[in-house]
Amino acid sequence: MNTMSISIVVGIVLLLAIIFILIYNSMVRLRNRVGEAWSGVDVQLKRRHDLVPNLVKTVRTYASHERAALERTIEARTEAMRALGSSPRAEAKAEASLTQALSGVTAVAEDYPDLRAADNFQELQRELSQIEDEIQASRRIYNTNTQTYNTKIQIFPNSIVAGMTGFKPKEYFEIDPADREPVESGSGGTT
Repeated sequence: MNTMSISIVVGIVLLLAIIFILIYNSMVRLRNRVGEAWSGVDVQLKRRHDLVPNLVKTVRTYASHERAALERTIEARTEAMRALGSSPRAEAKAEASLTQALSGVTAVAEDYPDLRAADNFQELQRELSQIEDEIQASRRIYNTNTQTYNTKIQIFPNSIVAGMTGFKPKEYFEIDPADREPVESGSGGTT
C-alpha cells in the first residue's frame, strides 16, 4: 500500500469515527432530555399526591358518610405513590385510577352545597385543577422528547450506533385506552 492509499483509509476511518461520535452524543443529549422531562412529570404527580389527603380530609368534614369514595381515593393515591419510579406505563395506569377516584370525590361535592361553598374546598379544587393542567403540560413535553429520542435511535445510521451502544426506546406516558372512558358523575352515597 502506498501513502496515498493509507491516507485515504485513515481519512475514512477518521470520518466514520467523527460521525459515530456525533451520532452518539446527539442520542445522549436526547436521552437526557427525556430524563429531564420525566422529572417534570414526576414533580407534578408528587404535588398531586400531596394534595389528595387535604382534599379527602376536607370532604370528610362535610360528607363523612361518603366513605367509599374517600377510601377509593386514598387507595388510588397509595397505588400511584407505589408506582412512582416504575415504568411510565405502570405510572400512567396508577395515575388514571387516581384521576378517576378524584373525579368521584368531586362528584360527591355536588351533593353537598356547604362543601362546594367552603373556601378550603374551593382552594383545593383550584390547586388540583392547576396541577392537572401542569401534569398534562409535563406529559406532552415528556412524550414529545420521547418521540424525538425514539425516532433518533431508530433511523439509519443512528440505529447502528444505538444498537452498538445499548440505546433502547423509551415508553410514552399515556392513558391506557380502557381508562379513557368517561367517568360517571354523582356520588355513590355508600358507607
